[in-house]
Amino acid sequence: MADIVTFVPHDDLDAQANMAGFIELCKSKLTVFGRTLAFEEDIWDVSRTIKLKGRNQAVRLVFSNHQASEEPLPTMMAEPFKAFAKSYVRYQYGMKPSVGLARRMGALRALEAALQESGTSDPVRIDTHILNRAAQLAAERLAVSTAYGTAGQLKMIADFLCDNRLTAVPTRWRHHLKHPDDHNGRVGKDADERRAAKMPSQAALDAIPRVFRLATEPGDVLVSAATGILCSAPDRINEVLLLPVDCEVRQKRSGSDGNAYGLRWWPAKGAEPMVKWVISSMSGVVEEALAKIRGITDEAREVSRWYEKKPGMLYLTKETEHLRAQERLSMADVNEILFADPVHRTTARQWCVDHKVPFEKHGEKLYVRFEDLESTVLQMLPDGFPYLHEPTGLKYSDALFVIQRHALHATLTRLRCVIEPVSQGNIYIRLGAGSKHGIKSIFDRCGLFEPDGSAIRVTTHQFRHYLNTLAQSGGMSQLDIAKWSGRKDVRQNKYYDHETVDAVVARIREAVGDDTRMFGPLAKGPRAALITRDEFARLKVPTAHTTDFGYCIHDYVMTPCQMHRDCLNCGEQVCIKGESEKEKRIRQAHDEATRLLAMAEQAETEGELGASEWAEHHRAQLARTSALLDILDNPLVPRGAIIQLMPTDTRSRLDQAEQARALPPAPIVEDSLPTIEEETA
Repeated sequence: MADIVTFVPHDDLDAQANMAGFIELCKSKLTVFGRTLAFEEDIWDVSRTIKLKGRNQAVRLVFSNHQASEEPLPTMMAEPFKAFAKSYVRYQYGMKPSVGLARRMGALRALEAALQESGTSDPVRIDTHILNRAAQLAAERLAVSTAYGTAGQLKMIADFLCDNRLTAVPTRWRHHLKHPDDHNGRVGKDADERRAAKMPSQAALDAIPRVFRLATEPGDVLVSAATGILCSAPDRINEVLLLPVDCEVRQKRSGSDGNAYGLRWWPAKGAEPMVKWVISSMSGVVEEALAKIRGITDEAREVSRWYEKKPGMLYLTKETEHLRAQERLSMADVNEILFADPVHRTTARQWCVDHKVPFEKHGEKLYVRFEDLESTVLQMLPDGFPYLHEPTGLKYSDALFVIQRHALHATLTRLRCVIEPVSQGNIYIRLGAGSKHGIKSIFDRCGLFEPDGSAIRVTTHQFRHYLNTLAQSGGMSQLDIAKWSGRKDVRQNKYYDHETVDAVVARIREAVGDDTRMFGPLAKGPRAALITRDEFARLKVPTAHTTDFGYCIHDYVMTPCQMHRDCLNCGEQVCIKGESEKEKRIRQAHDEATRLLAMAEQAETEGELGASEWAEHHRAQLARTSALLDILDNPLVPRGAIIQLMPTDTRSRLDQAEQARALPPAPIVEDSLPTIEEETA
C-alpha cells in the first residue's frame, strides 16, 4: 500500500518555492509506484502498480516530449518541466488512480510543447495563453474524442496549479474544444461508415464457424474457441480471459426436461458477478469451445499447481525428476527440462546466454548448476503469482486462459516450466491485427478472405456491438440488454445499437396488418386489399426516419410535412414499445401536457382572454399522450410492437396559417383614434 502525503502550499512563499516543495515531496516522501522508484529516470516501469486486465505486458511511463512520435529516438521533456511532470503523475495517481494514463501524459506533453514555444520550460510560467496553445496542439495532432479528453486533463492540471499556488499568475481556465459528436445518428454516409466500422463484416461472420472447425494449430484452436464464446454473449475480451476453468453452470429449467446452460462472469466495469445464460442454439458451441481450450491449457494449470504447492522448487516432469538430484546439468539436460517440444541441441546454450545463467566447462562440455537454472526460471514466473487477478481472487491454477510461456508464439519454442496468461495481444494478432505487417491470421491460414481479396480482420469488441444490435432489433428490453451485457447503466445501450434505418422500416413493414404486433389503422388495412401484405407494406411504408417519439413513415416524395413536427398528433407517427429513450420523451410530453392544462384551466377560471382555447388544446394533447401510454403500459402488448394512433382532426400548421390569412383585417373604429390635441396633451 502506497503512502499518501498531501501537499500543502505555503501562503508566505512564492510560486517557485511552492513548486520546489511540491517536487521534493513527490520525489522523497511519496511511495506511489513503489518505494524503490528511480525518480530521476525518464522511463518508469509501473507494471507492479498498474495491472491491465487481459494484457500480459509491461506498463511504462515515458516522459518524452510532444514530438516524440515523429522521432526514431524520442527526445525527453526539458527541465524543470520534466520534474514537475513526474511529480504530478506520481501525486495524482495517489490521489486519483487511473489505469489509463495516456491522456494525462498527452496533456503534459502538449503543455511542455506550448511552454517551449514561448521560450521557457518553467511550469511556473503557465498562464491562459500557454494553456490555450496546449489545447490547440492537442487538437491538431489527436483524434477529436482523444483531443477533448486531453483538454479535460489540461483543465485538471490548470486547476491543480491554481489551487496549490504553483504559478506566478493564478489562472482559472476552461478549454475551448467542442464536445465530440456521440455518433448516435442513424442516417447518412458517415453513419453507415461508423456502423460498418463497429460491426464485423459479413465475410468475417461467415468465416468464424469455418475456422472453428478447420483450425488445427494450438494457437488457432484457442483463439477460434475464444471467438466462439464471444459469439454466444456480448462480452468484453478481458472478461473472457478472466474466466475460471470451472465456469460452466447447468440449472434445471422449470417445466422442461432440459437444463439451462450458462457461464460464470465477473463483469469488467463494475456490475455484480453474474451467470450469463447461453441460448440453447449456442450452448453446444460454447461447451465444445471450452473443451478445446482446456485441452490446450491443462498442462499450464498443472505447472501452476506445482509452484503453489512447492514454492521455490523448479517444476520437473516425472521423466526429468531424477535431474533434481544432480548438482550440474548438461545442455541436453537443460533442453529436456526447459522445452516442451523438440529443439536444436544448441538451443539450451543460447537460452542460458540470453538469461545470463553462468556456465561451467568440464572437458569439452558446458554445464550449468541446477540451482542457477532453478533460480532463473523461478524469477520468470508472472508478477503477482499465484494470483492472475487479485481483485477477484482468481489464481493461475484455476484460470481457463493460462498457457506455458511462448505457447502461442509464432517462432519461439514453448517453455515447459514457465507459465503466463493469455493476453489480448495474443487474440488480436490472430484475428488479423498483424495482417498489414505480414503476420498471418486464423483466417489467412484457412484460406478465407474478404470478397475483394483483402485480409479478413475483426476485433473482439465488434462481436459485442453485433450481439447488442441483434438484441435491439429482436425487441429485447433495455434492462435485459444492459444486464446481458454486464452494464451498470442502461443509457449505455444506445452506443451499441447499430440497427439501420432500412432494418427499422423492414420491422414496421413486417408488422403491417398483424394486429398482434401492430396497433393502429395499418393493423387492419391489408384485410381489405387485393394484394399481399408485403406489397401493401411497401406501398404504405416506403420510408421512415427517426423522431423524438418514434418513427415517421410520411413519404416526402409525395408532399411536405403538413404537421410541422407536431408528431404526437400525426397519423403517420409510429412508436415501438421497448425503446426506452423514446418512451421517456412520451412520458415527459404527457407530464408537460398535464401541467399546462392545469395552468390553462386556472387561467380560464380567472377569466383570462383566450384561456379556453388553450385549455381545449391541452385537453386534446393530454388525451393523445394518455391513449399512447395506455398501450405502452399494457402488459398484453409485447415488446417490439408497432403502435400507430389514429390521426386527429386537428388542423395542421399550414391549415391554421391559411385560415389566419383568410380572416378580414380588424375594423378600425375612428372614435377610438386619438386626436392631435390628445396626442400633444
